Amino acid sequence: MADIVKKSFSSPDEVQNPGEKLKVEIVTVDGLKFQKVTAGPGWKWSSHLKTVAGTESCEKHHILYVISGKLAARMNDGKEEAFGPGEVGVVPPGHDGWNAGNEPVIWLEIPH
Repeated sequence: MADIVKKSFSSPDEVQNPGEKLKVEIVTVDGLKFQKVTAGPGWKWSSHLKTVAGTESCEKHHILYVISGKLAARMNDGKEEAFGPGEVGVVPPGHDGWNAGNEPVIWLEIPH
């Protein structure tokens, strides 16, 4: 029989700091990972993670929900979008992303 499972980002299962100005808190529930990502002002994928990833652009597929701040993404073809609090979005592989505001941007992501 399945159980109810409750976890909190106040005590994540894992915390990663993959680059400057970026923190990823991970909670795993019933095999499904949830990530709370915090990017400080001035954070940009191409400036802070490009060398870590070793690719010209971010090749991850993101499904996200923005909690606070403003997150922007630009596809390799030039299409650009910004996401604010309460907005959900999908950003496919082949993009750059950055904090488009003056405060930390915080979003939830379900990696797949």
